[in-house]
Amino acid sequence: MKKIIALLFVLVFSFSGCEKDDICDANTPTTPRLVIEFYSISNSSVVKNVNNLKVIGDGMTNGIAFSSAIDGSQYVTNGSKIYIPIKTDTNSTTYSFILNYGNTNTSFVNEDKITFNYTHRDVFVSRACGYKTVFTLDPIPYMQTAVPATSAKWMQYISVDKSNIDNENETHIKVYF
Repeated sequence: MKKIIALLFVLVFSFSGCEKDDICDANTPTTPRLVIEFYSISNSSVVKNVNNLKVIGDGMTNGIAFSSAIDGSQYVTNGSKIYIPIKTDTNSTTYSFILNYGNTNTSFVNEDKITFNYTHRDVFVSRACGYKTVFTLDPIPYMQTAVPATSAKWMQYISVDKSNIDNENETHIKVYF
């Protein structure tokens, strides 16, 4: 009888040290991307689609993948809204935005280079998920010259709509073209 009680006692204490698994739920918000929406320069309330837009960060060769395709088309997007990552280890990120990428008539291809300046801080999410980084954008993005410098900028005006980047549920930057 004492052996059975001792065995039960050992079993109870051996399972009491178990904890629930620390698994980060896929729906838990992580470090947000910068949300950019495009608008018509002639009517600022009209959302406008970009055609064959390729976005390449400084130091990147292929650009940002907008889809899961593997034939090269994943780096080009069409639409009125894009989501791009920003660096968590510096206070600025520079991207080249190439409109009409791949067009055989090179006079229609237009590239603008923009630097986004910001501050960032790490926020604790949970023990399972760790930390995420949130950002505060400077009020005016730095638009460098168009590439090549002889061409006109296709982005006419850039507006910071929401300077606090803590989720991807709202537009942070509005680009008018």
